[in-house]
Amino acid sequence: MAILLQNGIIRVDHHIALYILGIAICVIVPYLLGSLNFGVMISNKKYGDDVRTHGSGNAGATNMLRTYGKKAAALTVLGDALKAVVATLLGLFLMPGDGFAYVAAFFCMLGHAFPIFFKFKGGKGVVVAAAAMLVLNPIVCIICLLIFIVIVAFTGYVSLGSIIAAFLFPLLNYKWYIYFAPLALKTIFCILMGLFIIFLHRKNIVRLFNGTENKFGKNKTEKLK
Repeated sequence: MAILLQNGIIRVDHHIALYILGIAICVIVPYLLGSLNFGVMISNKKYGDDVRTHGSGNAGATNMLRTYGKKAAALTVLGDALKAVVATLLGLFLMPGDGFAYVAAFFCMLGHAFPIFFKFKGGKGVVVAAAAMLVLNPIVCIICLLIFIVIVAFTGYVSLGSIIAAFLFPLLNYKWYIYFAPLALKTIFCILMGLFIIFLHRKNIVRLFNGTENKFGKNKTEKLK
């Protein structure tokens, strides 16, 4: 297993065309997987509706919870997490080292936020990032999750917990790396993952500063039956 992780199915010493194909797979397949936005699919299939027309307009678990309830939110989390795990494992086993696993995770997040199948309007990628983190660095994932829970418990702001966890993830990951020592590729994409989540929360940041951000469990939209 360790040898497979280190060398990958497609190694550096393979033909350059094959290596480029491997890189393309780590970009295109995770993006397409990410574009399978389960919030949109579940709301369309189960409720004949589009979650993006309610609440925050976001196709993520929090808006699913506020709009349709716990079961819909749980299914959304499960689906979004699963696609992130598959995408990350693809990069981890296909290419040498673990750098391209971070590439795959980032492009899965990109697909989730801007899904090609749903007019490029999706979610904010927090669940996708967390699931990818669980594969890439379980220790840091648990630390960030605990920080997220504490912040949400004390402030009531899911967005604030997500932003701070996203900011800390690259810093903690660099200190407690898993699999292999930090390399430029995975360091860059690890930082991009954190910055991307913060960027997608830019409107939440404005509302936090203005004191108009919704707290978890409050200002819920009416659940659809």
